[in-house]
Amino acid sequence: MTKYSFAFKWKIVQEYLEGKGGYIYLAKKYSVKNKKQIENWVKAFDEFGEEGLFRKRQNQSYSVQFKLDAVELYQTSELSYREVAHKLEMNNPALIANWMRKFRDRGVDGLSKTKGRPSAMSHKKSKKELEPVKTTPEEQDRIKTLEKQVHSLQIENAFLKELRKLRKQEAQQRRTNPSHESSQASEDHSN
Repeated sequence: MTKYSFAFKWKIVQEYLEGKGGYIYLAKKYSVKNKKQIENWVKAFDEFGEEGLFRKRQNQSYSVQFKLDAVELYQTSELSYREVAHKLEMNNPALIANWMRKFRDRGVDGLSKTKGRPSAMSHKKSKKELEPVKTTPEEQDRIKTLEKQVHSLQIENAFLKELRKLRKQEAQQRRTNPSHESSQASEDHSN
């Protein structure tokens, strides 16, 4: 994968915004393999400004809780991956899609798996760790019930977080625009 400099991306984004060419034209002109790359740069610039065009020098690592919050936000809202990434101040929506796939495949364990090669040191496991845990049908039913409850509570938690955020935004708008509120109240009293 080719790494492009900030100056290169900035030049192409500026040309696009000035109407000097579309995604396909600019991709051919500057030998960028895919027009989608230029489209992503323009969107990143629209959402994050110049900061969106900077290449991260080191990979950002996200906690399992952060990934889970992102997955829940995607599942409980009608936001796209890009919109979820924007809300979470990330400039890589593909990460959200990746986390969703892993979550669907393996649940929370899929989100907690570390990247990279496994250690060269072999970790000997005891026989207890190698044997699968046997559960009774009643225990399996109880586990399924608890998993459903946890999922339901996760959805409720995401909803309440979003509701709290909306209320904070409304309160902030009322503080910054009190004249609108007083004119609204005077209209209510005159009717």
